[in-house]
Amino acid sequence: MGPAQMLLLPVVVIGEYRYGIARSARRLLAEAWLDRIILAVTVGIITLATADSYAAVRVMLHRKGRPIPTNDAWIAALALQHHLPVLSRDTHFDAVDGLTRISW
Repeated sequence: MGPAQMLLLPVVVIGEYRYGIARSARRLLAEAWLDRIILAVTVGIITLATADSYAAVRVMLHRKGRPIPTNDAWIAALALQHHLPVLSRDTHFDAVDGLTRISW
């Protein structure tokens, strides 16, 4: 399956969603929504290869003086590992060499 057919939802993003949902007044509805999404996509899990990619991303950004939030560094690492773009409005992803960001 090529990048055009693959939607990878990083486990880190699922954690962020679960955190937000736990604080939501509409928790049950949001949990059901997220559970449906998780079943419909590939979940990007963190492996030792991801950890290597993460370290490289953090070092590169540190050298540039352009740190990004930790969870976003994990997201970038997964995207680079799988040769996929990141769908985000966060422009700080643009500082990651080799990463393509698609805005929505």
